[in-house]
Amino acid sequence: MKPSDIKILIVDDEASIRDALSQWFELDGYSVSSAEDANAALLKLQQGPWDIVMLDIKMPGIDGLELQRRIKKIDKNIITIMITAFASVETSIQALKEGAFDYIVKPVDPDDMSHLIRNAVEQRRLMHENSQLRQHIDDISFSDEIIGESPEIKKVLEKVFEVAQTDATVIIKGENGSGKELIARAIHSQSSRKYFPIITINCGAYSDGLLESELFGHEKGAFPGALYRRQGRLEMADKGTIFLDEIGHISEKMQADILRVLDTRQFSRLGGDKKIDVDFRIICSTTHDLERAVQEGSFREDLYYRLNVVTIAIPPLRDRTLDIPALARFFIKKYSQSMNKNVLDISQDTLDMLVEYNWPGNIRELRNVIERAMVVARGTLVELDDLSFFFPVVETDIKETLPSLDEVEKIHIQKVLDLTNGNIAQAAAILKVSRLTMYNKIEKYQLKKSKNDMPH
Repeated sequence: MKPSDIKILIVDDEASIRDALSQWFELDGYSVSSAEDANAALLKLQQGPWDIVMLDIKMPGIDGLELQRRIKKIDKNIITIMITAFASVETSIQALKEGAFDYIVKPVDPDDMSHLIRNAVEQRRLMHENSQLRQHIDDISFSDEIIGESPEIKKVLEKVFEVAQTDATVIIKGENGSGKELIARAIHSQSSRKYFPIITINCGAYSDGLLESELFGHEKGAFPGALYRRQGRLEMADKGTIFLDEIGHISEKMQADILRVLDTRQFSRLGGDKKIDVDFRIICSTTHDLERAVQEGSFREDLYYRLNVVTIAIPPLRDRTLDIPALARFFIKKYSQSMNKNVLDISQDTLDMLVEYNWPGNIRELRNVIERAMVVARGTLVELDDLSFFFPVVETDIKETLPSLDEVEKIHIQKVLDLTNGNIAQAAAILKVSRLTMYNKIEKYQLKKSKNDMPH
C-alpha cells in the first residue's frame, strides 16, 4: 500500500495539535483530514472508508474512549491511536484493552509519531491482505463444490448451509459416486472451521489395525515396523473437520474407540500413554443402511445416535437429471483446460442421450464419460460419435426399436375407434378432442373406423 492510499483522520479539540499532525503526515505522503470533536469526526467517518484515526482522549462532549467504541461499531478494522497527556495514561491503557493500536503522549515527538504511524500502516496492510485472503477463500470454497439447479440439489444445499453454521455431527447418505465427499467439504468450507483443515479417511479402505493407526497415530516402536512417531488423522484435524467416509465398514472395537473420542475429546497414540486433546467436527458418510445395521447388532446404537444429529441424503444422478447438462459442461470446461483442447460445449443430441441414461455410477461415472469423450473429441463440440465407446447402440438398437410419436398416436387412436365400434363422437369424447380433429387424424393416418371396415 502506498502512503497516498492511507487515509488518516485526526480528532483533537486543540487546533495546534491538528495542524501540526496534519503537516507531518502530509509531508510523509499520507491523505489527511481532521475534526475538532467527536461529532465532527463521526460525520467524516460516515463518508469513509478510513484506515487510521488518531483521537485525543480528553475532549468536550463525547470523549476519546466513547468515540473509539463508536468507531469500532462503524468499522472494527479501523486502526485507532490515542493521544494522551501524562495524567490519562491509565485511561489510554483502558483504550488499548478496548482495541486501540497504541497511544502517544503529549507533547508529541515527530520521530516517535512517524515510527508509530509506519507500524500502524504495516498493521493495516497485513489486515487488508488477510481480509483479501479470507475473501478469496470464501469465493473459491464453494464455487467448484456442488453443480446443479434442480429442486433436489437445492434442498441439499439448503441443509448444507443450515448445518454449516453449527458444530453438529452429520451423516451423509448416498450411493457411490453421488458426491458425498463434496457435500462434506461444502459443509466445512461454509463453517467457522474453514480456515483449518478437513481431513478425510476412507474407513473401508483399511483393515482394523491399519485404520486404528491411521486415526490415532502411533509412537515409535508401538508395533513391528513403527520406526518413528506418526501423527494420526484425528490429531491433524484439530480445530478443523474429520470426514469418515464409509463409517459403516468399521469394526465394533473401532466403533467403541471413536465413541470414546467423541465423548472425551481425548485419545492416545498407539503405544503411548499421553492424552492428546482434540477439537474437531465430525462428518460421516455411508452407502450402508445404518439403521438396519443397528437393528442387526453390527453397528453400535449409542454411536449411531451420537453421529446421527443431522442426516443429509444425496439424491442419485438419475433423480436429478435437470443437473446433467450443467455437470457435463462443467466437466467439459475442466478437461478442456487440463488437456489444452478447444472444446467449448456439447451437442444437444449428445446431451439428450446423457439425460436419458440411468447413471448407476452417478456423477463419478458421468465425469469419467466426459473425460474419455474429451480425449477423442476433434471439434469444438462433444458429439455422439465421441461417446461411441459408451453408447455403441445409438444408431441401431434404440432408433430402430422405439416407435415415433406419430406411430404411438396412430396405434392409440385406432384402439379407441375399435372400442367404440367406429363411433366418432364417442371416440372424440374419450380422447378429449373435437370431431373435426378426429376426422383429420383418421384421414392423416388412414385409420379404419371399425373392425368391420378391415379387410377379411
